Amino acid sequence: MTTLFIGTWEIIVIVLVVLLLFGGKRIPELMRGVGKGVKSFRDGMNGIDEPAKKEDPAKKEE
Repeated sequence: MTTLFIGTWEIIVIVLVVLLLFGGKRIPELMRGVGKGVKSFRDGMNGIDEPAKKEDPAKKEE
């Protein structure tokens, strides 16, 4: 079995290629989208749904 190790130079090359392909202005948008996707995935794995989080107004005791 071979282990895959990504060194410093490989990471630098990957970052440079991403910068060339997408440009500096587009990368924050991409990272924001990735962050939202990861959060949605984690919420789904935990079984948390948006409607389930909200409290039912009919059940409130006043």
